[in-house]
Amino acid sequence: MNNKDHVTKGILLALFASTMWGISGTVLQYISQNQHIPAAWFLSARTLGAGILLMIIGTFTSRGHIFSIFKSWRLVGSLLAYSILGLGANLLTFYMSVQTGNAASATILQYLSPLFIVVGSLTFKHEVPYRSDLIAFAVSMLGVFLAITKGNVSQLAIPFNALVWGIGSGITAAFYVTLPRPIVKAGGSPILILGWGTLISGILFNVHQPVWVNTPPITTNLVLSMLTVIVLGTILPFCLLLVSSNYAPSDVISIVDAAQPVVTFILSVVFLGLQISWVEVFGSVLVVVAIYLLQRGRAKSMRSSTLTISDEIEPD
Repeated sequence: MNNKDHVTKGILLALFASTMWGISGTVLQYISQNQHIPAAWFLSARTLGAGILLMIIGTFTSRGHIFSIFKSWRLVGSLLAYSILGLGANLLTFYMSVQTGNAASATILQYLSPLFIVVGSLTFKHEVPYRSDLIAFAVSMLGVFLAITKGNVSQLAIPFNALVWGIGSGITAAFYVTLPRPIVKAGGSPILILGWGTLISGILFNVHQPVWVNTPPITTNLVLSMLTVIVLGTILPFCLLLVSSNYAPSDVISIVDAAQPVVTFILSVVFLGLQISWVEVFGSVLVVVAIYLLQRGRAKSMRSSTLTISDEIEPD
């Protein structure tokens, strides 16, 4: 298999993963709005179930290193921060944004997470923004404005609390990406990091709302919906994304992630009867384009910096 075939395979795997996340978001709206499942119980059941399954997978793939993540207090602190402020908080805010609004809007707002990462770096690390950062910020803000107001300043296309929860999901998604980096740098297995993080979040959610207390009626639809969210929304896409990174560059994979909001929009319109205007569609497209510009601009700047450093090190 030549290099071009490898990249194509990586893109297809990442596309499947992104599509699964899009399907999961639509099913999440069906659960939260049509089956009236309390958020606390759903989060307890989802995270605990996904955490147990991921730990089983991690046990077989880690070859006896399942507890290596606990080799230092610093890594334990990073894991707890990732579990609570990143993964757990993101699952909560995204679910509430979907329940109070809709999956399409929630997905677009969460898709802003790379922008929040860059803003955090500029604010706390005092980095100088690239021109692509400023362009992406302006385009994304215009896109969000159009997507949530339909171009009319006097009204919102979604309830205000859904907007707040959605912005929160974007911020916590940024935490979800950045907080486990010390563990990854220390050689931690991504599957085990996700498994431990999900399991810890599941235990904490169950302290607040045990799955065996105030359990909603267990129907076939509920079981199938929960399995779809756990398997298609957590386990399979993450595993596919890990495999795809072995074939295609990360910047290419990140671009393919744009399929998630597209799939969610289409499925929400077809199966959930979501009514959207061309202004909302245009605004959502602008958000996707803005994140693409942001990631592409950052990738180019990093490659340029690397080449400059290499030129300085190499002798004439």
